[in-house]
Amino acid sequence: MKGKALLIGNSDGIGLATTTELLKQEWKVVGISKSVSPIENPSYEHIVAKVQDEEYLAVLKSVLEKSEPFDLCVFCAGIGEMLDLSNMEGEAQIFNVNLLGMVKTASCVIPLMVKRGKGHFVGLSSVADELLSPEAPSYHASKAGFSNYLEGLALALKSKGVYVSNVRFGFVDTKMAKGDVKPFMMGVERAAQHVLSCIEKKPVRYTAPWIVIPLVRFRSWMLRLRILY
Repeated sequence: MKGKALLIGNSDGIGLATTTELLKQEWKVVGISKSVSPIENPSYEHIVAKVQDEEYLAVLKSVLEKSEPFDLCVFCAGIGEMLDLSNMEGEAQIFNVNLLGMVKTASCVIPLMVKRGKGHFVGLSSVADELLSPEAPSYHASKAGFSNYLEGLALALKSKGVYVSNVRFGFVDTKMAKGDVKPFMMGVERAAQHVLSCIEKKPVRYTAPWIVIPLVRFRSWMLRLRILY
């Protein structure tokens, strides 16, 4: 048995694929997600809850109190929509799920890991964290805060025996992939393998595929030129 893992937002996409792989590796896994999970496995327990709801913290704390300690927590939850200037009511919800959902999760999970002197918190971010976006500013800004917060936590926890990994993906073939152009699209199974690599190696920052890094930096430079000129 490898250990016990808690996955948030794992009923589909990268979270579901990562859960499947962890179970294959004989981890015990608890999942919390807004939807019912298709996984049926004696080593898996699933709870339906939304990270943006008021009840989420109570649900999470209950899981942490009743379960044996978690060695790993992977935050996979995320949403993203294109900006609609005629109706911006959904903008705040994107921050509630992508950024505040992760912060709430970390605030409950990490102190318990610090108390034990061991553990690993992994968050799934995006290379969008480096880009300005007129099409989806809330998504990009939420991921910028997500990455900055996680990497700051990694520095704070450096001497505590607890690891934090910020996993930054390019386009992955999920319902989150928006836009007409999606260069170097990655399948969810491949993305899950990258997550497993992070679980093993515990880097602070991990970007996949690496080839998108120079493209993102070039696009970021071009967008800022538009603002200045």
